[in-house]
Amino acid sequence: MDSTRAPAVGRADASAASVTPMAHSTHQVFNQPPPLAGYNVFTQDKALMEGVQREGAGWSVALLDEIGRVAGSEMAIQWGVEANTYPPVLHTHDRYGNRIDEVTFHPAWHQLLDKAVSWGLHASPWRDPCPGAHVARAAAFYLWSQVEAGHGCPISMTYAAVPALRMQPAVAAEWVPRLTTLDYDPDLRPATEKRGLLCGMAMTEKQGGSDVRANTTRAEPVGAGGPGGEYLLTGHKWFCSAPMCDIFLVLAQAPGGLSCFLLPRVLPDGTRNRFFIQRLKDKLGNRSNASSEIELDGAWALMIGEEERGVRTIVEMVNCTRLDCIAGTAALMRQAVAQASHHAAYRSAFGKTLIDQPLMQNVLADLAIESEAATLLFLRLARARDASDRAIDHDAYNAQESHLKRIGTAIGKYWVCKRGPVYCAEALECLGGNGYVEESQMPRLYREAPLNSIWEGSGNVNCLDVLRALAKEPETLEAYFAEVGLARGANVHLDTSVSALQREFANRNGMNKLEGQARRLVERLALVLQGALLVRHSPAVVADAFCATRLGRDWGWSFGTLPAGTDCAAIIERARPKLS
Repeated sequence: MDSTRAPAVGRADASAASVTPMAHSTHQVFNQPPPLAGYNVFTQDKALMEGVQREGAGWSVALLDEIGRVAGSEMAIQWGVEANTYPPVLHTHDRYGNRIDEVTFHPAWHQLLDKAVSWGLHASPWRDPCPGAHVARAAAFYLWSQVEAGHGCPISMTYAAVPALRMQPAVAAEWVPRLTTLDYDPDLRPATEKRGLLCGMAMTEKQGGSDVRANTTRAEPVGAGGPGGEYLLTGHKWFCSAPMCDIFLVLAQAPGGLSCFLLPRVLPDGTRNRFFIQRLKDKLGNRSNASSEIELDGAWALMIGEEERGVRTIVEMVNCTRLDCIAGTAALMRQAVAQASHHAAYRSAFGKTLIDQPLMQNVLADLAIESEAATLLFLRLARARDASDRAIDHDAYNAQESHLKRIGTAIGKYWVCKRGPVYCAEALECLGGNGYVEESQMPRLYREAPLNSIWEGSGNVNCLDVLRALAKEPETLEAYFAEVGLARGANVHLDTSVSALQREFANRNGMNKLEGQARRLVERLALVLQGALLVRHSPAVVADAFCATRLGRDWGWSFGTLPAGTDCAAIIERARPKLS
């Protein structure tokens, strides 16, 4: 061995030992909020709790408390995640080549629906039509929708189908009791063998969309046909919501014109109806829920209502689902501001928590105001629904409520749902990059937000519906001004806006020339109605900020532009959920 090289080896070993990496902790997690879980979604929502009592559903607090507790649990939140992570899958044929047209779902989807049905979110006002029943049900739908919105589609349609079915009493007597049980039974079997049913709808076609009178699906009578009679339906439906449901309300052209039909998926003898699912829609959001294109090839159905009166028959179903679109968007807003304010309460930047920084306070307060305005509106419209269900000719109050429901639901559907996407985008930004990743839940809220503005009539359709109501039912405008007039004298911006609207309507000779300006008009009607509700029922700090900005125009073009002097901290404190 060369002795002159031995020391070099030793020195190299010593050098290597001296640069051995030291153990460092590179992944310490700090300055992150705890999960917003383990809280009661109902009791942490002051605007909702107050509204439920005020609008006549105080008797439902125990149920809403239970729903709120489950909705805020880690278990339910995970159901929402899993139902969207693993979307439904269509199986057109079984392994042997038999046509089956079945849609399979992740177990979390069934857990969500099972809870919703057991709480009566699909049927409670029809099971027990007591005062406040629609308010209680709307509040429950709002709470549970904050967990996951997609499963609300079959729940909402089942709830909404009952008024349409009652247009044909003999059919309703057979089918409504099955739609209103509290048992969720997802298997495809004859209705007589099931513990409970769900209802979907198939109205729109590719050539018509919202113009359902352009439908080409044919309905051929079996025998005499007519109301309650049997028909065979043939055609293509471009959008069939929740195709895994047990029955559907379908529009088709009977010999006398467009009519409404009840179509079961499984016939009484156990065979599948000729209802073929062509594909599931690959949607922007609402991923947990199946939406489809279907072919009807001589599918058996029963006519509901009179021939050629299909739109009129189904209009009450649309009114119910539109109310759910408002409540569903309010739910997205509420969950978005809850997540944003919770994050800001725990996240620090530039030396202090985000929630204590003036500009972030302005944004969060502005979001909180918008959320509360949406909540008050859907609860008030649900009360109008309660009263209108009991309306009789000699009862002036209930008749006025019916008119308010008619115009107010279309107004609210347009405006609240139109606000949803920009609202959720702003709330997402409050979390910064954290809000842009799926784990935060904010992307799911953002993708879901445009849906309610499209479902049950897009923005333009609802604005035109408002004009139609004003033209054909002048009592709707009287009911509107009677409602906003209850807040007269409480806020100068509100008073000025009401007076301006009254002058505008007084100077118009009908609604025929308003179509091009319908959005501007409906927006003003919505903001004045929301302002009136806030002035009457919310703390002055919330109502005054809303009226100064939305009506007084002391506001910018984005959220976070409340005027100087607004007590943003107090507004946020009212809205922010707290962990126990």
